[in-house]
Amino acid sequence: MSLSAAGADPGRRAPLDPLDSGGLGVSEALALLRTGELEITGRLVDASNATLLCEIRADELCGRCVYKPVRGERALWDFPDGTLAARELAAYEVAEAMDPGIVPPTVMRDGPFGAGMVQLWIDVDTTVDLVALTRSDDPQLRRIALFDAVINNADRKGGHLLPAPSGRVHGIDHGVTFHTDDKLRTLLWTWRGQRLDAAETTLLQGVRDALGADLGERLEPLLTTTELRALGARVDRLLAEGRFPLPSGDWPAIPWPPF
Repeated sequence: MSLSAAGADPGRRAPLDPLDSGGLGVSEALALLRTGELEITGRLVDASNATLLCEIRADELCGRCVYKPVRGERALWDFPDGTLAARELAAYEVAEAMDPGIVPPTVMRDGPFGAGMVQLWIDVDTTVDLVALTRSDDPQLRRIALFDAVINNADRKGGHLLPAPSGRVHGIDHGVTFHTDDKLRTLLWTWRGQRLDAAETTLLQGVRDALGADLGERLEPLLTTTELRALGARVDRLLAEGRFPLPSGDWPAIPWPPF
């Protein structure tokens, strides 16, 4: 079933609004992130791993971005060392195949402190109440909740949601994803156990098909073979059950701290 046949898809929004991204469109943003010169201007001190705010310039293009060098990643007991940046890019690739715009434009490249993840900075509408947002039934959050189930996101905090001035809500911080064990931890349980609608089923079918083609090829350098198989199995399970997942009794349902 096509999306047009399924009717309007309230969870789908424009991938990137220049109002939120310093005037950049998607293609401009990706070109800038891949080739621009990074100048570190600050550090986000609340982040668990080294997260550096940068100005980035290439010819006539300029903007802001976040740079997370691999060497600044904190070791975790349940994820292999030095893999979080690659998981961030893998999450972006899945989002692009599923519903472009969930994750801001993201690349892997060299920077002042070596290889790392570089992601476009998104301006935030600070008037939005994040607590109220996470408790709402906003269709964009429903789409992000489905995305998190696909990538097995172990850390969907409220602060990892960016309500932008255009009204678009983006998701960031996807380093602890794609584990082979069920580690879904999120504030977005509003739709737990609810049936998938036609548009959501179509999106998942598209991801499943893409995993056997171009998406799978892009993910191969970023994830292990076992993690790729687990990703495919999660998509198949969601399609077979036709519902949003329920919290696991074997793992905390909500990350700590939640915001």
